[in-house]
Amino acid sequence: MKAVGLTRYLPIDDPESLIDLEIEKPSPQGHDLLVAIQAIAVNPVDYKIRAPKDIVESSPKILGWDAAGIVESVGSDVTLFKPGDEVFYAGDVTRQGTNSEFHLIDERIVGIKPKSLDFAQAAAFPLTSITAYEAFFDRLGIDVNGANKNQTLLIVGGAGGVGSIGIQLAKIAGLTVIATASRPESIAWVNQLGADHVINHREELQPQIEALGLKYVDYIALFNDTDGHWDAATNLIRPQGNIVAIVDNQRPLKQNIMKMKSASLSWEFMFTRSKYQTPDMIAQHEILNRIAQWIDAGQIRSTANNVVSPINAANLRNAHAQLESGRAIGKIVLEGWG
Repeated sequence: MKAVGLTRYLPIDDPESLIDLEIEKPSPQGHDLLVAIQAIAVNPVDYKIRAPKDIVESSPKILGWDAAGIVESVGSDVTLFKPGDEVFYAGDVTRQGTNSEFHLIDERIVGIKPKSLDFAQAAAFPLTSITAYEAFFDRLGIDVNGANKNQTLLIVGGAGGVGSIGIQLAKIAGLTVIATASRPESIAWVNQLGADHVINHREELQPQIEALGLKYVDYIALFNDTDGHWDAATNLIRPQGNIVAIVDNQRPLKQNIMKMKSASLSWEFMFTRSKYQTPDMIAQHEILNRIAQWIDAGQIRSTANNVVSPINAANLRNAHAQLESGRAIGKIVLEGWG
């Protein structure tokens, strides 16, 4: 079967950084589905794992952690799906990725594809949707059904993949959303997605929040540059408020203000449940099905902002380069095998 992968970890401008491959088609066992991949999306985790390092793989490593496709066959323990089902999912970082014609995935982290979307549009959702959902409703403790209506949420990185879906989920929960964006096109994007206010993350955040008539915000989601925005976040979070981050810090994060405020910091990593095979692993199946229901009800719009065909190494290298530039808006999707 066709796939795109690597054996060496090289800069993305090197044509050997991602290469077209022919590999053996796998067979499902246990809880696994074998999915015929129709479309994939690209995320920062892809280029972070691909980042240059002195490692040579003895067999090709396949990246990719977003997909939509059709169930080809199932393992003996599968109960949630059958061959022919259309599905979408974000995958498992401990296993081979989705950049292949056929892919094995545990049914407990797979959802039924939204009926109103084609495969390309659906592939844009899983990783960012699960990340934003878990960040808000599991980590920050926001009530998905609206008990925290009108409370304020600051999303740093509103135009990125997670921010784009996060704005919409926060509005479903009734929050007042303040999103950051810095360019005219990204500002327009977050406004279209429903942000109540937009501020510039390339300028000081606190004066801009104060200009909105606020001293503090109830919740903060750091979806970009944890180090660069940490001091502002600790000043802006309300006493006993909550911050969630998804981007690794590179230096120590000062905790004195957090302590004085009795504020909390949570980390969100959407691969935790699959990586550690947690007892509640099936929660991601349930999250994706709920996302699909909201999409089909017209409550969430697609975040795919660039759809490319076919799925091959050249197009994936270009997608990685766009993400690494830090200027991508929404999600980059690839569909079809050339």
